[in-house]
Amino acid sequence: MSYLNFDKSLLINLERSLSKEMIRTNRAGAYNSTTLVDCNTRKYHGQLVLPLPQLSDDNYVLLSSLDETVIQHGAEFNLGLHKYGENQFSPNGHKYIREFDCEVISKTTYRVGGVILTKERMLVSFEPRVLIRYTLVEAHSPTTLRFKPFLAFRNVNELTHENPRANSNMDEVQNGRVNRMYPEFPQLFMQFSKAVTYTHNPNWYKDIEYQKEQERGYEYKEDLLVPGWFELPMKKGESVIFAAGITEVNPRTLKQTWDKEMLRRITRSDMFACLKNSAAQFYKREGDKCHLLAGYPWFKATAREQFFSLPSCTLQIDRPEYWEAIMDKTAVDEVRAFLNGDYANIRLSGMDEPDALLWFIRAIQQYAAYTTPLEAAEKYGQLCADVIEFIRKQKHPRMFLHSNGLVWVDGTQRPATWMNAMENGRPITPRTGYVVEINALWYNALCFTADILRLLGQEHRSDLMSYQAELCKSAFVDTFWNGFYLYDYVVDAYQNREVRPNQIWAAGLPYSPLDRKQQKAVVDICTKELLTPRGLRTISPKSGDYRPVYIGGQHERDHNFHNGPVWPCTIAAYARAYSNIYKYSGLGFMQRLLVGYEVEMSELTIGTLNEIYDGNPPYKGHGGMSYAPSVAAVISVLKTVEQMSKEENQ
Repeated sequence: MSYLNFDKSLLINLERSLSKEMIRTNRAGAYNSTTLVDCNTRKYHGQLVLPLPQLSDDNYVLLSSLDETVIQHGAEFNLGLHKYGENQFSPNGHKYIREFDCEVISKTTYRVGGVILTKERMLVSFEPRVLIRYTLVEAHSPTTLRFKPFLAFRNVNELTHENPRANSNMDEVQNGRVNRMYPEFPQLFMQFSKAVTYTHNPNWYKDIEYQKEQERGYEYKEDLLVPGWFELPMKKGESVIFAAGITEVNPRTLKQTWDKEMLRRITRSDMFACLKNSAAQFYKREGDKCHLLAGYPWFKATAREQFFSLPSCTLQIDRPEYWEAIMDKTAVDEVRAFLNGDYANIRLSGMDEPDALLWFIRAIQQYAAYTTPLEAAEKYGQLCADVIEFIRKQKHPRMFLHSNGLVWVDGTQRPATWMNAMENGRPITPRTGYVVEINALWYNALCFTADILRLLGQEHRSDLMSYQAELCKSAFVDTFWNGFYLYDYVVDAYQNREVRPNQIWAAGLPYSPLDRKQQKAVVDICTKELLTPRGLRTISPKSGDYRPVYIGGQHERDHNFHNGPVWPCTIAAYARAYSNIYKYSGLGFMQRLLVGYEVEMSELTIGTLNEIYDGNPPYKGHGGMSYAPSVAAVISVLKTVEQMSKEENQ
């Protein structure tokens, strides 16, 4: 049995199987996503979801579902599944599922009487096209397959309803049909690798419900257009490939394309292979540019998340070519454009966030560890120095260097940190003034840049930054250290005493402004009050603001977002800080840390990690289905544990 395998007993239990989702991408923004039983539970689910920049920056669902029917001796067995009102499901095709396997690509096995049918799906790399291969493994009599496409043609943030504008016409193309529901959309080509018959019989399937949207308090009912159906006969052992995309394809090339794409796939035989595969799903190539998406299904490419995640999602999974594509060919130019005030040439959002440039330098620091400090200095040293000078000369629009060496941010009107939930246009967690992790990142950036400038022979500039770092270090301890742990932020005479995970970066970065005793105190309080099997809670359970469960409507969820739930992205800094203090004696503990993430590989979105988890048992996942900083942080811990294990055994 493979690492990601689910049997009939789980799949026919909708209470369990509807909570398990899958998502695959084409590394250019398009994706395919649904539950393991092919019942869409989110408005973001769909067989083909893709960006349409001519319409907006959002993604669009073109093909929502494709229902299959097995026909033998005139009897029809529908394999589809949709949720309607009053918790009614139809046509209950999940009862025919015998197995779902996702070791390489998603593969569903159905059994209908003497018929065994498999369905496998993939996206074509860098092309907005989904391929679904059906194989008739077993059949004792003539068998026909029928396919009903459920069309949406809508923004992922909206729902569609029956309307007179929708065009149900299906024009003929080779081995299929093409439809354009609305004139502003591209055409959707639906073709097969063998000849099919098509019956035109347009109908709206009304009030299909999305359970996840209902739980979140959003509109959750949708009408989908089924213009007709395709039929084709199949023989035992025969395979047929269905393709849906916005350009026409030669049906004779579909098998060749399928075989070529299979060679690109990673076998997910363990947690690292799953996360390596997941990390590659975040790449988004646009022409000669490439970004790292913050996640799926609703995230864009954002500076903080990209620079935080990039080293683990490229270098640590042995994909240095994507580091070059994202950093050298795209991000470096965008950072320079930001420093020069040329905002029109920046597609990466959030570049003006106070910590974004500091995470950029941290990414370069990790590149130096992967290659050599000299190589990093030669490639990026000048740009790192320019970033430091940009901040020192008070050119950053949202971060200000004070005479004590610390940087100050204003988070009262607009969030200044990653704890950025909003209500009525104001931050729910208004972290402002001197913020602990931003100043820890600033100190680390100063020290690292001083080191690489020294490698370049720029002694004077290096000494200047070293002096700036010492000034910052002294003020950091005076400002944040309270004798037991670090204040979360300090503004004027106010010192925020909440125990939050932000302090862990001050102990976990390569250059820490804290001495060893202070680092240990930070690690110990985070272990005692924040650590869970999924990472660090966003606030201590001892706090009156502790709200550990991410449930309810938008208002309640926003208030809970950074006040109790666990963010796995914090675990990498915690693991580095812990290993710095406890060395090899802490190796067993760090290995046990990974067990909680191993469980998640087969839980919600299989093979990847969610954005957040509840702060209390059973630590249920929520938020984005697949989140780059979560994946990156756990990859980092895996590589740290691997390296420590090797060193211990030498």
